[in-house]
Amino acid sequence: MLATILRFAPAAISVFASIIFLDSLRYKFTDHPNTQEIFGRLDGWAGTLGLPGLFGHTGLFSQYAIGTAELFASGLLLVGLMPRFRRLGGVGALIGFAVMSGAVSFHLFTPLGIDPNNDGGGLFNAAVLVWITTLALVIIRRDELFGLARDLGGAFVPRQTTAPTPLRAAA
Repeated sequence: MLATILRFAPAAISVFASIIFLDSLRYKFTDHPNTQEIFGRLDGWAGTLGLPGLFGHTGLFSQYAIGTAELFASGLLLVGLMPRFRRLGGVGALIGFAVMSGAVSFHLFTPLGIDPNNDGGGLFNAAVLVWITTLALVIIRRDELFGLARDLGGAFVPRQTTAPTPLRAAA
């Protein structure tokens, strides 16, 4: 039973997180009033810290930047369902975990709060659920992620080798 769950859990997590991410894009990319409220409140808070515009329409953490990260995460999660591209699913989970870490943190530690849309905390609950499931997928895919990091490291960092001993000419 446990073996069956572990066999299908990565695919289920990938599909679940992708559905949540892709569903949220209709709010982020269409400038929905709820999205304006959330990012406006965050931008106001950032302004009090001397970082006005950080969450604004052209800010580093705008709804479009976050939405694009969610789009990439969901794409990689879905492509990672193919055995040949399993590593990309791990990368998608890592991106999704990073985005949801930010979302959960901003809900908890800023004036945004747990229920900014007066939906009973549904948005926050979805963020926490995706945060937990993507963390689980990162843990499940850790060997693939370490392998990818090792391969990228080998491609970008030259390996130190000792110089070969020169051959002596015959006397």
